[in-house]
Amino acid sequence: MTPCNIAGMAHLNELDVVALTDHNTSENCPAFFAACEEYGVVPIAGMELTTAEDIHLLCIFESIGNALAFSDEVKTHRMKIKNRVEIFGEQPILNERDEKIGEDPWFLPAATDLDLVAAAALVKAHEGICWPAHIDRDANGLLAVLGAFPPEPVFHIAELRDKENTDLAEGRRIVVCSDAHRLWEIGEAGGTMTLDTDETAPDAVRHALFQTLGEGTL
Repeated sequence: MTPCNIAGMAHLNELDVVALTDHNTSENCPAFFAACEEYGVVPIAGMELTTAEDIHLLCIFESIGNALAFSDEVKTHRMKIKNRVEIFGEQPILNERDEKIGEDPWFLPAATDLDLVAAAALVKAHEGICWPAHIDRDANGLLAVLGAFPPEPVFHIAELRDKENTDLAEGRRIVVCSDAHRLWEIGEAGGTMTLDTDETAPDAVRHALFQTLGEGTL
């Protein structure tokens, strides 16, 4: 699951837009953007943040600069638990050629000290959009942890692994994602979203995407 391999698999699967959302970091997004440019895929910078409640929150940003600034801020809220490479594998930071330029020493999937409200506020402060990830999963899903959508923060979007579980979103806009952790789990083209733009340049597509997602209402 290196940036170049993800971009390449996205291209093979005929995906137009792909988000890289590593656990609790966005540091591999610059390499991902460079790789996607070579393959003609529109990249989105993001993160799958683990809240203090152990809920996975999907966070995406129109600007890679905002994503990296958000990542730097989240780093100050992460638990300093050493990654056990022999069990969990390496956590490399790669360049656009998939060459290792650094490594995160702290176990990335561990929960941050940001609760759901604080995490959503931090995403908004960095001009991002967020929603609860895989609400139809028991592991780290908002509904499994809390039992219901909380009054705060208000989420207009909910993510599903299985599009048949639409009733769980309770009227919210639904995003169906592969939540891929392995190359062969990356979904194939099939889901569509209509964007208000005739342009195909990555910046224009990203802007239209965020305009569309930002219009979500209950």
